[in-house]
Amino acid sequence: MNRKRQRLVYGILGATLLGLGSVGALSSGRLAHSQAKRSPGTTRTDISAINHVVFMVKENHTFDNYFGTFRGADGATRGPNSLGQVITLRRMPDQQPGDPNHTWFAFLGVLDGGKMDRFDLPPGAGPNGSTAYSQLIEQDIPNYFTYARNFVLADQMFSSLHGDSYPNHLYVIAAQSGGVISGLPKVIGRYGKSNWGCDSAANSRVMAMDAEGDLLEEFPCFDFQTLGDSLDNAGVRWRFYAPRQGQSGYQFSSYDSINHVRNTPLWTEHVVLDTQFVTDAQNGQLPAVSWLVTGHESEHPTNSICYGENWTVRQVNAVMQGPDWNSTAIFITWDDYGGFYDHVAPPGLDQFGLGPRVPLLIISPYAKPGYISHTRYEFSSVLRFIEERWDLPSLTDRDAQANDTLDSFDFSQTPLPATPHPATAHLSLDFRTEHIQSHRCRVQQRGQHIGAL
Repeated sequence: MNRKRQRLVYGILGATLLGLGSVGALSSGRLAHSQAKRSPGTTRTDISAINHVVFMVKENHTFDNYFGTFRGADGATRGPNSLGQVITLRRMPDQQPGDPNHTWFAFLGVLDGGKMDRFDLPPGAGPNGSTAYSQLIEQDIPNYFTYARNFVLADQMFSSLHGDSYPNHLYVIAAQSGGVISGLPKVIGRYGKSNWGCDSAANSRVMAMDAEGDLLEEFPCFDFQTLGDSLDNAGVRWRFYAPRQGQSGYQFSSYDSINHVRNTPLWTEHVVLDTQFVTDAQNGQLPAVSWLVTGHESEHPTNSICYGENWTVRQVNAVMQGPDWNSTAIFITWDDYGGFYDHVAPPGLDQFGLGPRVPLLIISPYAKPGYISHTRYEFSSVLRFIEERWDLPSLTDRDAQANDTLDSFDFSQTPLPATPHPATAHLSLDFRTEHIQSHRCRVQQRGQHIGAL
């Protein structure tokens, strides 16, 4: 493996992270589940009601950016900037024109020792931080608010790593990133035609960090164990739904970075097009575990959030309309903070994270209706849930020690129906077919007007 070794000047930044919480070494050792944190009031057999888990990962927004105005949640509508001013978060447009810098080092800057007050400084933050200090309201994402009211919204969900999309997507499948801290600056073609994984250009590099704090530039093709390997070993079916090579969103296809999957028959066996998800869900063909990512509909700035939300609704509706709704748990989250303001400083678990808060919606017949979970989660928490359900070993310290999300479920309740009706209907929603429907997007997307989708 080609690597260029550099010394990380980590003194002040390391002290900042240490001040936020205890730092533990990331381990590939497998810890017994009995050592991990189990939610109070639940038993292991409860989770057997779930036969299908869908882990949907969208792009680049914080909790305050999406749900800062959600009543009862730990949200904020104002925040401090680097000048010591407390400013009101402006309403974010559907298509945010800028993409604030949200790399590893950008976050360490905005963290400011836990003060979370320098989001106006990174490139792309906008004049006086106007891009970074912004948020959506219910009118902008009415379906997400409806899901939150009828199912579960978690307000202490953190990204797994301080940095941007690439390493966080590795945590989504492996509870680690192999030491990678950023997909920038030396991946060729960050979006669209090129890739982040094993089939990247030969001169592509991602930035990694070793246990001593040294920076390494590595080719983005690794062989650490993933949850897919654990599922295979247990004979449990899984698929990763993602755009194909050459399409927007292929960079989010995490198994492209795992050599023993990408360069073996496991790739064609397990990695399929994201457009296949709806058909599989409607026809009862979902595997036990599904990951789902997409491209233009990912809500990554500068794409339309409305357009992306409508895509999410179609995926959820497909599960609700299919035969497997009564045994499914859907986890919808966002992969990193995108450079947007959030007022909660993440706890320090180890040298890599946690990163800033991101939204998490849990949709299931057994999700506690209208519940706001204040339990600390990260991406490894979803892996922990899956491991408990199918009695799989932990991959790293992260998933072994993560909270398992079971406080958000009640397996003794009457299963929630597939046609939830919110207490207050929104004009932009259509319940005539007794489903949450796509609302009208009055935006320009790829040069075309998006109507009712």
